[in-house]
Amino acid sequence: MNHLTFKPLTLGLLAAALIGLGALGFWAVQPSSTTSAAPEASKAPASAAKPSLTVAVIQARSGSLPIKLAANGSVAAWQEASIGTEAGGLRVAELRASVGDRVKGGQVLATFATESVQADVALARAGVLEAQANALDAAANADRARAVQGTGALSAQQINQYLTQEQTGKARVASAQAQLDAQQLRLKQTQVLAPDSGIISSRNATVGAVLGAGTELFKLIRQGRLEWRGEVTSAELSRINVGTAVLVTAPGGAQAKGRVRMLAPTVDAATRNGLVYVDLLPGSLPAQGNATASVGASFKPGMFARGEFELGQSAALTVPQTAVVVRDGFSYVYRVGADHRVSQLKVQTGRVLGDHIELQSGVKPEDQLVASGGSFLSDGDLVRVVEASKKNDAVDQVKPAQTATK
Repeated sequence: MNHLTFKPLTLGLLAAALIGLGALGFWAVQPSSTTSAAPEASKAPASAAKPSLTVAVIQARSGSLPIKLAANGSVAAWQEASIGTEAGGLRVAELRASVGDRVKGGQVLATFATESVQADVALARAGVLEAQANALDAAANADRARAVQGTGALSAQQINQYLTQEQTGKARVASAQAQLDAQQLRLKQTQVLAPDSGIISSRNATVGAVLGAGTELFKLIRQGRLEWRGEVTSAELSRINVGTAVLVTAPGGAQAKGRVRMLAPTVDAATRNGLVYVDLLPGSLPAQGNATASVGASFKPGMFARGEFELGQSAALTVPQTAVVVRDGFSYVYRVGADHRVSQLKVQTGRVLGDHIELQSGVKPEDQLVASGGSFLSDGDLVRVVEASKKNDAVDQVKPAQTATK
């Protein structure tokens, strides 16, 4: 019984051993073929890789860019004259100028009623005549006294009185003449004249009003000249000189040329800013009506304006703005390598001139940069270059990038 039971077990073990040896032989042969096929499979994706974008490349262009200093400020009158009354207690008879009128020096702006003044002039003239008559009588008495002086006909005291009356008469004539001159001057002051050429900026008088001496009637922008008063920091104030050219821009977009006339001698202790006084050049402003001086429709006193001081030029590397990509608040460009793969470079941008922007750091003049379409690229992407510009060629000759066709 025991022999019969052992024999089937032995045969089963032998069969299992043979199957195991066959399997080991099979796997011993298979790795060589699998290993040789692996490189073929790994090479397949590389050979099948396609460019993600077709791009044109450029190089940063070397050149000179203007150095500009921006500032804010307000437009003001160069000088504003206050025109008021000199004679008090007179009634306004006529106003011959309104706000915005351009006037010339000496032009009549307003007149006052002259009846009472003319009466005072007549009275003063009569006083002059009376004083002259008394003076003549005193002079005749003095002449007679001189004639009998030394004869004893008149005492020395009487002779002295006649001579004194002569001098008093002359003084009264001069006093009466001065009063007449004062009244005539008051009559002249019934006409208010423009002290200088310019533009009327305000009018406070009304016809029929009786005004006191010194009451303001008009305000005049002398010679129609405007100035821009820019505020700059104390550090920037030292970079500006008298005569520096300035371009001032109004809120509406109108621009005017100016030139620095004066720098403020002090700096505000609260803001640490200093004022720069810029003359807006006549002829550079849009004129209103028949005005040919500075005051125009686009620039008026009290208006806020922005200005740029032209401080010279400096060397710079520039690229088209389409080559710069802004992500997460930082600026980047894409450099194309020899293997046509792009590298993302972080750059520091600076001045903008037209459609070009300055790169202050991050690139070299010889770097090949993607001209446009960088927003569709990532670091390490493969691209197809369709055109490469020569070093420092004009950027506007490079064709824009195109999307690759699959």
